[in-house]
Amino acid sequence: MIFLLVIDVTEAEVTIMSEKGQVVIPQSIRKEMDIKPKTKLLIYRKGDLLIMKKLEIPDIEKEWEEIFALMDKKGLKLSDKEIQQEIDAVRAANRR
Repeated sequence: MIFLLVIDVTEAEVTIMSEKGQVVIPQSIRKEMDIKPKTKLLIYRKGDLLIMKKLEIPDIEKEWEEIFALMDKKGLKLSDKEIQQEIDAVRAANRR
């Protein structure tokens, strides 16, 4: 397996791990990346290299609104019953 990692590092920051295994992300980075309490982060390890990535969780409600707006624009109408039938069909297929 080959990993190619290109990092544009302008300035290194130092942090210390607590006895509980907690690491403080410097305030400048938290502000720049809009990292707030309860933000989920992925952590990858390769040898002695650790990489943290902000986990972007999609806004499902917003996505559904966009889908329904597109359907309305195209004149597509589905009843609640038809939508539920489609959901049930996909779930049944995924169980197989």
